[in-house]
Amino acid sequence: MTTVAAPTIHSAGKAASDRVYNFSAGPGVLPEPVLRQAQQDIWNIQNSGVGILEHSHRGPVFDKVLAECIDDLREVGNIPADYDIFFVQGGASSQCFMVPMNFIRDKAQTADYFNTGKWASDSIKEAKLFCNVNVVASSEATNHDRIPARDSWKFSNNPAYLHFTSNNTIFGTQWKAIPTHPSNCPIVCDMSSDFFSKPTDFSRYDLVYAGAQKNLGPSGVVLVVAKKSLIDSGRDDLPTMLKYKTHARNESRYNTPPTFAIYLVGQTAKWLKSFGGLKAMQAYNEEKAAILYDYLDRSSFYRGHVQKDSRSLMNVTFKCPTEELDKKFCKEAEKAGLDALKGHRSTGGMRASLYNAFPIEGVRALVDFMKRFESQKH
Repeated sequence: MTTVAAPTIHSAGKAASDRVYNFSAGPGVLPEPVLRQAQQDIWNIQNSGVGILEHSHRGPVFDKVLAECIDDLREVGNIPADYDIFFVQGGASSQCFMVPMNFIRDKAQTADYFNTGKWASDSIKEAKLFCNVNVVASSEATNHDRIPARDSWKFSNNPAYLHFTSNNTIFGTQWKAIPTHPSNCPIVCDMSSDFFSKPTDFSRYDLVYAGAQKNLGPSGVVLVVAKKSLIDSGRDDLPTMLKYKTHARNESRYNTPPTFAIYLVGQTAKWLKSFGGLKAMQAYNEEKAAILYDYLDRSSFYRGHVQKDSRSLMNVTFKCPTEELDKKFCKEAEKAGLDALKGHRSTGGMRASLYNAFPIEGVRALVDFMKRFESQKH
C-alpha cells in the first residue's frame, strides 16, 4: 500500500490555494497528503482496478487495508499486545451506554464519573440507566472552565469503573494527568478529541474510545482500545452488535464496517508515522497552541474562557468584549479564509480547533487577523 508523503517536522502542510483554514471542532481537518492519496485510491487502490469504496470488506484488498491499519495504530501508539484494537459504529455517543451496558451486571452497582462538560454529562446520563452514578467532581458551577481540583474529588468505595473525558471540545479544557482511583478499579476514557495528539501510556487505561473525526479520520467510526481481559469479562446477555466481544473477536467485521472510514484512519496512522510519531506530534501541537495562547495572554481585547492550568491544546476558546463583536469577528474571519471559528452556544465567542492535521500557518494567519481586528475602532 502506498504510504502518504511525509510533511516537514514544522508543518503539517500549508493550505492549498483553493482551500481555507478549517478550524472546525469536528468533523475536523484531515492531513492533505491523506486526502491526496484518497483521491487516487477512491479510483483505483493497489492497482486492483477497483476503488476502496467498492471493495468487499472480506476481500484480500481490504484484508490488507485493515491489517496495516491495526498494525500501524499499534506501532505509532505503542499499544501493548494484550490490548484489543477494533472499530465500532454509532459514534462516541453510543459508547456512553455501551460501556455501562457491557460492564455493569447489577443496577445496584456504582460507577464513578467526572463531569467536565457536555460529553461527560452525556455519559453520566446514559450510565444512570444501568447503575448508580457517583460524580467524583464537576466543573459545571463555573461553566466548565477548568478541570476540577484534586481536593474536590469524592470517590465511591468500590465502583465498577472510573470514567473521564480527556478533552472537552466545547469549552476547551484538557486533563494534564490521568486520574487514578484508590480502589484501582478499571479506568475508562473518552479520548475522542485528543487521541494520538501526544504519547499515551495505554497500560494505565483499561478501555479508551475515540470518535475518529478529530485526529484519526472521518466521521462514522469509533476506535476502541481495551484490555483483552476486560473485553472478555463483559456481559454475554446483550444484543450481538452491542457487545464489545462481538467486534473484538470478529476483527471489526461481524457486519459490514465503514470500510472507507477505516481506510482513512489507516492512512492517517501512516501520516503520523511519517511525521515522526506522537512525540513529534505533541511538540507540534504545543507549538501551535502556544502561538495563540501567548497572544491571548498579551491582549486586553480578547478574553479566554479556560483557566490556564486546564487549557486544551486541541480547542482554544475566547471572546471579544461583546457578543456583537464576536459575530462581526466570525463574519470577517470567514471572509479572510478562516473558517468555522464560531464558538458553541454553551460558551459563545470563538473556538479554534487545532487538531493534529491543522497547519501552523493557519494559527499564524488567525493571530494576524486577530491583531488587525483588535486594532480596528469598534
